[in-house]
Amino acid sequence: MKYIQPDWPVPCNIKAYTTLRNSWGERKPYHDKNHGGYTCNIEESQQLETLLQLPNKPIWLTQIHGNIVIKAAPENQKKAADASYATEPNQICAVLTADCLPILICNKQGTHVAAIHAGWRGLASGIIENTLKTLQQPSDELLAWLGPAIGPQKFEVGNDVYEAFTSEHIVSASAFTPHSPGKWLANLYELAKIRLNLMGISMPQIYGNHFCTYTQDELFFSYRRDKGKTGRMASVIWISPL
Repeated sequence: MKYIQPDWPVPCNIKAYTTLRNSWGERKPYHDKNHGGYTCNIEESQQLETLLQLPNKPIWLTQIHGNIVIKAAPENQKKAADASYATEPNQICAVLTADCLPILICNKQGTHVAAIHAGWRGLASGIIENTLKTLQQPSDELLAWLGPAIGPQKFEVGNDVYEAFTSEHIVSASAFTPHSPGKWLANLYELAKIRLNLMGISMPQIYGNHFCTYTQDELFFSYRRDKGKTGRMASVIWISPL
């Protein structure tokens, strides 16, 4: 197996994949000095196009752990952002992760898609909310797939992370388990689901969320497990012409 195909009830014209560590992403992503974030280099992008038989070049983001959303269009290639969206065929939304949470979004008509890079900073600053607002679709018409991320038993965080979420939404406290003095185990999946729920996307519309990049070492890269010396998985989604 070289990649994961999300198991979710999207229209047949929606194509989505997440790569595995044995197929792509062995090199560390390119660091963009202008924006201070990470993106994909040219060679790796070409290899991904071949692996997944992509109809076009992915629109890579320079990921900065923020809440900026851009259109997946050629003029936005490698712009600083953490989510992209598309409403036209063959415009490929793409994100890189290795513990952070990739979220793929699609409407039930297959006319709007998005890919989100959701680390804890992006989640706390509203990357999900900004993406959904940008799509301008009724919440009951949207589907979300939560891809491979660090699991709730391995994501240790400090009080700063706990307070960043609970100070805005007290319900987020349910996603944290006390671990040691000043430390918590955070559930990225639960934090994302809470944000989706608050935007009107309920559990029957949310799929995935059963991976752990840290412990499933045969399948995934993990920034924490490998102490930063690791590659990335790519998650892509696009609208195929009917």
